[in-house]
Amino acid sequence: MSIKVGDRIPEVPLQRIRDGIETVDTNNLFDGRRIVLFAVPGAFTPTCSEKHLPGFVEHFDAFRSRGIEVACMSVNDPFVMQAWGQAHHVPDGLMMLADGNGDFARALGLQLDASAYGMGTRAKRFALYAEDGIVRELQVEAPGEFRVSSAEHMLELLDATK
Repeated sequence: MSIKVGDRIPEVPLQRIRDGIETVDTNNLFDGRRIVLFAVPGAFTPTCSEKHLPGFVEHFDAFRSRGIEVACMSVNDPFVMQAWGQAHHVPDGLMMLADGNGDFARALGLQLDASAYGMGTRAKRFALYAEDGIVRELQVEAPGEFRVSSAEHMLELLDATK
C-alpha cells in the first residue's frame, strides 16, 4: 500500500555524502521541517537529468524563500548521487539522498520494478511535500510521464494551499 496524504513518513535510513558517507534517519530529516522530497528512477538517466533535477535546481531559491527545504532521492549509492549533484551544479542545501537498497521506496509503497530495463527495483517518479514528518501533498507520476512531480507543479500546489 502506498503512502498517502496525512500519513507519517516512515523511519528508514538514507545516505548522503558530506565529509564522508553520512547516514540520515528520515525521522531526523523530516521532523520539525517543511520539505519537498522528489524521487527519480535513476541518477544520470535522460528525463531525470534533463528535466527533473534541473527544474528543482532552477527553482531551488523559490522553495527556500517559502521556508521549504528540498531533497532529491534515488535508488542509487551515495557516490552516484554526489557525482550527479556535482554534474548538475546542485546548490548547497539541496540534499542528494541515496536509497541504495530501495528500502525507503518500498516503505513508501512507491517502488518500481525496472528489471525489464536492467535497473532492478527503483523508486517511482514522485514528489511529496511534508510538514513535521506528515505528508501534505503527494504527486506520483504515471509510468513514462513527467508532469505532476516537477518543481513547477509542486510550487503551484504549494502556492494554491496558502
